[in-house]
Amino acid sequence: MVEEILKLGIPTGSLQKATIELFVKAGFGVLDSKRDYLPTIDDQQIQLTMLRAQEMSRYVADGVLDAGITGYDWIAENGSDVVDVAELAYSKATLKPARWVLAVPAESKATKPQHLRNGIIATELVNVTKKYFADKKIPVKVEFSWGATEVKARLVDAIVELTETGSSLQANNLRIIDTVITSTTRFIANKRAWKSKFKREKIENISILLKAAIDARSRVGLKMNVKSSNLKRVLKLLPAEKSPTISSLADSDYTAVEVVIESEVERSLVPALKRAGASGIITYPLNKVIH
Repeated sequence: MVEEILKLGIPTGSLQKATIELFVKAGFGVLDSKRDYLPTIDDQQIQLTMLRAQEMSRYVADGVLDAGITGYDWIAENGSDVVDVAELAYSKATLKPARWVLAVPAESKATKPQHLRNGIIATELVNVTKKYFADKKIPVKVEFSWGATEVKARLVDAIVELTETGSSLQANNLRIIDTVITSTTRFIANKRAWKSKFKREKIENISILLKAAIDARSRVGLKMNVKSSNLKRVLKLLPAEKSPTISSLADSDYTAVEVVIESEVERSLVPALKRAGASGIITYPLNKVIH
């Protein structure tokens, strides 16, 4: 019987699918049900709960949960006093940070925040938006918006809305005039739980595996055989900061070379390696990369 349990929250909504996929890639088996807010995980020391990202940090700060995954934006919005364990560079659409942007209708005369003085701003991120304008000493009225904020842009002077690609704002004929806050996904912990040896070690273990799974997304493994006379030429082509593994083969005229590279350089590097004399070139995906 398991005596110690880590109560871990994962977000519902837009981050839910990406988060579960990340846990699976990190080596956890998660059984998710769209109707169940208590998904199962193949680790008896972890109890999963699904909550909206908007309220996750409050439950972690209050100790209802020991740890959770949410956005930096909602930690700031709630003013939650939590341990920021790790930044997890993933989101629902891209690997880039999400932005809460200040946007106005394309026909608006406003081109900078100062042009919105005494105006009305609609957003779900009320507290952060109020602080943004207060820091700039621009008086405005900030109203809470219950979703679909883009539609309300013609009822108010401007909106503050979350975007990753900007495509939704463009589709609604809106123009971005500033970034209010940049947000990435964070793995956070309750301060009391962080002082527990068991819970801290469990949280740190999960963090290591999640970050390793994220790092693996942008890298591939590369193997090849190289004739000894071509080895120096091939090694010069490999990224300078990498230290390849070089192994002897049964045929003493050849060596095996293996290295991990960034995915984006693979398509230009592989043809160059082939021309330099490499053969039997194999590239393969990675599950986890631990630094």
